[in-house]
Amino acid sequence: MAEKKVVLLGCDEAAFSLKEVIKAHLQSKGIEVIDYGVHTPDPVDYPDIAVQVARDVAAGRSDRAILMCGTGIGMAITANKVPGVYAALAHDTYSAERARKSNNAQVLTMGARVIGPELAKQIVDAWLASEFQGGNSARKVAKIAALEQELAARNLHEGEDTA
Repeated sequence: MAEKKVVLLGCDEAAFSLKEVIKAHLQSKGIEVIDYGVHTPDPVDYPDIAVQVARDVAAGRSDRAILMCGTGIGMAITANKVPGVYAALAHDTYSAERARKSNNAQVLTMGARVIGPELAKQIVDAWLASEFQGGNSARKVAKIAALEQELAARNLHEGEDTA
């Protein structure tokens, strides 16, 4: 029996309505959704949501997450600050598919002010149906991971010199 897919979901107030559409769409497919909010259209700082979701992806709570804000850009930038997390902004199905197949992106970001709900559902479906293909892309993704580790180690060592 296959393990049930779990998708972490988060947004700011600009994407509250779209998040609710995507949540219902995922649940209709039998996918478990862990909703990090927001749960009302009241203003919130999107980095607060993005970092919670990205940290839980990095910790292995789920291997997939979707973040949404007005453009999707701020969510992607924030999520990509968390080591081990690869977030990709997609506003079309091809980019969503390639984000996963070529770049092994565990986090999809979208902009509620950029795309409508029907296209967003198609993008989510394309991304969820895709898996990392490795091949030539594996070498490139490995270089990104090595760079991330190098920079983290450098930052750690720089902090030791200032004591």
